[in-house]
Amino acid sequence: MTVGKFLRLVLWAAAAILAAGLPAAAQAPELAMLDSLNRGNWNLRLRSDGGHRDICVRSGRELIQIQHSQSGCAHFVVQDDPTEVTVQYTCRGDGYGRTVIRREGSGLIQLRSQGIKDSTPFSLVGEARHTGPCK
Repeated sequence: MTVGKFLRLVLWAAAAILAAGLPAAAQAPELAMLDSLNRGNWNLRLRSDGGHRDICVRSGRELIQIQHSQSGCAHFVVQDDPTEVTVQYTCRGDGYGRTVIRREGSGLIQLRSQGIKDSTPFSLVGEARHTGPCK
């Protein structure tokens, strides 16, 4: 093979690698819908018992693990759409969950989460609204 052919082959291969990487770079970041939510305090009202709790949202990911507050849980993104995300997670030694979050606006979401915490099943369905800065 001549030097000219070798250089053309190298340039062609480099162009192919760059072109293959372009679609991945153009994709939206994972769980971008959560990034679009208002930062600050959110009040989650549960439909089952009318109870509520405040959640300080810094990244939106805090809404995924409502029952499991520890870090280090493994996440698997099942659905990642502009208005709805579904994430399954496992917290080694403490259980697991599956959470669906549907965005109705930057300050309003619908949330469903179910799984196991401390060997006990849980199921939460509720609506969360942005209420202002974190307390």
